[in-house]
Amino acid sequence: MTETLRAADVLARRLYEAGCRHAFGMPGGEVLTLVDALTRAGITFHLAKHENCAGFIGEGVHHADGAPVILVATLGPGALNGINVVANAHQDRVPMLVLTGCIDAPEEQSYTHQVLDHRAVFTPITKATFRLDAEAADLIADKAVAIATEARNGPVHIDVPISVADAPARDRNVRRAPASAAVPSGEALAQAQSWLTAAERPLAVIGLDALQENASAAIRSFIEKHQVPFVTTYKAKGVIPEDHPLCLGGTGLSPLADKHLLPLVREADLILSIGYDPIEMRPGWRNVWDVETQNVIDIAPEANTHYMHQAGLNFLTAIAPTLAALSEDTAPRETWANGRPAAVKAALAGAFSRDDAWGPAGVIAECSATLPPETLATADSGAHRILLSQMWECSEPRGLIQSSALCTMGCAVPMAIGRKLAQPDRPVVSFSGDAGFLMVAGELSTTAELGVAPIFVVFADASLALIELKQRQRQFANGGVDFAEHDFAAMGQAFGGNGVTVTNRAELRAALQDAMKANTFTVISAVIERGGYDGRI
Repeated sequence: MTETLRAADVLARRLYEAGCRHAFGMPGGEVLTLVDALTRAGITFHLAKHENCAGFIGEGVHHADGAPVILVATLGPGALNGINVVANAHQDRVPMLVLTGCIDAPEEQSYTHQVLDHRAVFTPITKATFRLDAEAADLIADKAVAIATEARNGPVHIDVPISVADAPARDRNVRRAPASAAVPSGEALAQAQSWLTAAERPLAVIGLDALQENASAAIRSFIEKHQVPFVTTYKAKGVIPEDHPLCLGGTGLSPLADKHLLPLVREADLILSIGYDPIEMRPGWRNVWDVETQNVIDIAPEANTHYMHQAGLNFLTAIAPTLAALSEDTAPRETWANGRPAAVKAALAGAFSRDDAWGPAGVIAECSATLPPETLATADSGAHRILLSQMWECSEPRGLIQSSALCTMGCAVPMAIGRKLAQPDRPVVSFSGDAGFLMVAGELSTTAELGVAPIFVVFADASLALIELKQRQRQFANGGVDFAEHDFAAMGQAFGGNGVTVTNRAELRAALQDAMKANTFTVISAVIERGGYDGRI
């Protein structure tokens, strides 16, 4: 007897085939069939306390298993609650399937309660948006997965009408074949090879596209053969272990780091832009090199429409085969005879010293020293993230995850929950400012319900530290950046976890050691003085 499939089943099975094993959201009556279909397909649905956090928990899982995020939201306010995390996925290049329930089309003509045009809302912040149709459910499902996971990754929205979810459907097993990796050739390749051969001061800028192409091994082989020092964007940290002698660390948001790195960029005679997506970067990186006086090779999956920089040669090709083609018939040679990259690396180590007795740098340094090398970290937006991204050393891709394009506050806690859910045997720590933590504190209940035990470190200075710093720099009066002190440790305890307040490195060390042995989550409130970021970021 042939099984009767519903349209929701066809969609769910395609998502399972794509590697999805978890879905997150807040259900309503309009998505009950969808949740049932996901469960039947082998995808566990997890209840979060807010749709925005649900998407970030899913992103934490994605960085562990590589599968697209599934965010489920009911119609109206449920769908709109997820707007921020969907926009974040769009700018931070996260593959996500946004599944929303909606009223059937005929019903919309005489019914208005909670009815709005979801597709119109999601169109500007997704790669594509569809309305599920029973007769074409298999095609829509495959299109959605393909679009979300092709370079550059991003969110795709599917609106699922109530009756369509239950309607009979078929799966014709239509699957779009992935495109073959393109390789440069001809005059452009010959020109690039000649630039590489002649370069005495090459420098690579490596970005997020390198992670999405899993190009770490190819990049490492290339930079070692040709002795190319490199920097990465924050999201590409760890694409090559950051203790590598040619690594100059992450960059993109720190004026203090840029003071040392940008002069080196301008000294380079060859810039290799390898999967570099400048959506993560501050304005100081706009047109930071000059194609009139420097040779620049850009390897990217999409044409340059951002105009943050230009290049003499633009290859819309895959990274690994492009670097292999560039390297073919070119001999290795010594570079940077003046020793400038090593001097810059030493200067950066001094600028971001790990010797602070306390304060935000002391907190980061102690966490780095106490937690084991295999620790996975998440960072919220704020001053602490800039400092952390310069100080936290990554030995693997995605060892530190964050929102570095849209820069969303409140992302670190839910991403840590998802990361720990997917990789329970790895230590997971999140770093949040106190304001960002307050935005999502309710998800501590989700942490307890899932039975996972990440460590939540909160920088507690009762201030929007980065905005307060900018306010003072512009000599404005203090306003709207300070708030009351709160007992974050008590919040952790109230939701069934551990909570401790620390005021020095010894207390923090002890709290971290206890947290690593605990069978439930721990909130560590690190109380620091206001103004602790002055001169440090």
